[in-house]
Amino acid sequence: MPRWLIALAMLAGVGVAQAQTYPNRPIRIVSPFAAGAVSDISFRILADKLSARLSVPVIMENQPGGGGIAAARTVLSAPPDGYTLALLSNATAISVGLFKNLTFDPRTDFVPIAGVSDFEYLFVTNSESKYHTLQDFIDAARKNPGKLNVGTANAGTSNHLTTLLFKSTLNLDFLVVPHRGPSELTVALLRNDLDMVVNAYGGLRQGIDDGKIRVLAVTSPARSALLPDVPTTQEAGVPGFEVVTWNGLYAPVGTPKEIVGRLGDEVRNILAEPDVVKRFLDLALQARPTSAEALGQRMASEIERWTKVINDAGIERR
Repeated sequence: MPRWLIALAMLAGVGVAQAQTYPNRPIRIVSPFAAGAVSDISFRILADKLSARLSVPVIMENQPGGGGIAAARTVLSAPPDGYTLALLSNATAISVGLFKNLTFDPRTDFVPIAGVSDFEYLFVTNSESKYHTLQDFIDAARKNPGKLNVGTANAGTSNHLTTLLFKSTLNLDFLVVPHRGPSELTVALLRNDLDMVVNAYGGLRQGIDDGKIRVLAVTSPARSALLPDVPTTQEAGVPGFEVVTWNGLYAPVGTPKEIVGRLGDEVRNILAEPDVVKRFLDLALQARPTSAEALGQRMASEIERWTKVINDAGIERR
């Protein structure tokens, strides 16, 4: 037998042996988000469930900031043995087009395990606004080029890029105004400083519940379970327009496939549990137990999509 075949067989044997004893010590999931962020909370729910199923502690470790670069480096510097995992998201995909010197490629340096959750963005106005539908805003923007403004989160974030994509898709001319956080964004909308805002449900929930904010459309491909009476952007007059923010569990490349497969099965089973589905909905998230293959395809397509939006908008790479 050729030596390379012998080496492959030996490596496969090591992987099987590791999988047979896995896990026998704590597992950590490194998050690029601050503790208390919606994605972080959802992964803590997942971590608690995984801990019970695997009979070892599953610990969340937060390393926020810097486009997730520090968190990714931590995972990639650890042995690929299934004990250090990563929370990656569409923010990771955006980072590929946003940062000049990104030191990793999520398509080749990480192995997808399973999708975890996603959520859509909302197009909203002040409830006293004259815009009662998304088409009302579109018509007004066409009649008054350069006069209307739309608020988003910080430049380079998912909802900022979603707004730029909406603008370019319809060839509209309006001012995009980034804000430092959801509370600042909501205050500006309620003060009538903004004609429209694009943000996630979680950051708008209080104003919606109080009747102070009107939801014009959701960016998901189907209507939101949280807002079933609100049309999608496609139903509201923007054919083919959909944006969903997502996250998933990943391992560094080289992690034995048996371990990746077992973790994926456990995650998908957990996300199908009714109490988990409900707890995610309470966070304005949809549990999305997607396969490793589908998650890998999603990362690749999102990198392509957002890099084009960033380049077309002339956003300077950091």
